[in-house]
Amino acid sequence: MKRQLALLTLAGALSVPMFAAEFITIGTGGVTGTYYPTGGAICQMVNKNKKSTNIRCSVESTGGSVYNVNTIKAGELDFGIAQSDTVYQAFKGEEKFKDSPVPELRSAIAIYPELLALVVSKKSGIEKITDVKGKKINMDSPGSGTAMTADVVFNAFGIKRSDLALTNELKSSEGPTMLQDNHIDGYFFVAGHPTANIKDAANSLDINIVPIEGTQIDALVAKYPYYAKGTISGSFYKGVPNDVPSIGVKAVLVTSTKVKDDVVYHVVKTILDNFDKFKELHPAYKTITKESLLEGLSVPQHPGAIKAFKEAGLL
Repeated sequence: MKRQLALLTLAGALSVPMFAAEFITIGTGGVTGTYYPTGGAICQMVNKNKKSTNIRCSVESTGGSVYNVNTIKAGELDFGIAQSDTVYQAFKGEEKFKDSPVPELRSAIAIYPELLALVVSKKSGIEKITDVKGKKINMDSPGSGTAMTADVVFNAFGIKRSDLALTNELKSSEGPTMLQDNHIDGYFFVAGHPTANIKDAANSLDINIVPIEGTQIDALVAKYPYYAKGTISGSFYKGVPNDVPSIGVKAVLVTSTKVKDDVVYHVVKTILDNFDKFKELHPAYKTITKESLLEGLSVPQHPGAIKAFKEAGLL
């Protein structure tokens, strides 16, 4: 009897791990977008270190930025990927979050830029942003992130929609066809690059992407913390000869004050330690640098992330 009890006690002890694993989930977006493979890439690297960190990472396809932030608030996600403007508004209790602010939201890293592209036909003669005056431009559908960002840029340069010969408000997905059919001279589109939308346009006619830069953009980034400067690689699109500076939001990995410091530390450290390999995992990461992972953070960083960046000599 004593031997049976001893065996049962031993079996019970063996069934409980000495150190319970820490299971974390990253909320992303639709499986065909850039957020989902980004979350997958992070989890893949985190899980390679699971023996030493005891952290197990899984990725979840979700409705995107707003869903991820709200689900982090509810404690059902540990991390999520979201646009930097959405993150800022959630933290401050603005726009969609007016009645439900998320003050516990914290930044981990700013991953890659989702940049505003002004795609024009070469025959339009548009070479700089102020050349849009007297031209036919599609601004995207009302209320879209593209239209909002394009209007902010117009305001920065003193351009009014009434300065255009024609203002279209159709979805950016219509842009390549409208450009090819000569209904417009150019269209705006916010995206992680490269994107099939602009590739379609480039394969149909001679295009260019207009630089969006200058002291006006410097002032804009200083005024609105959720905007960041970035570069659209000319190698992404046929006929675009050079890299193109622009402005946009950042896809940010966010978490909560409720998530342990050491968990956030290990996730961020894993990305920094394997940065070159990380950059190879998706074309959207081509232009990012370790320094750019700190640009466009629109809410305070989690202490665990700060520790990792300090150790890497970046803070």
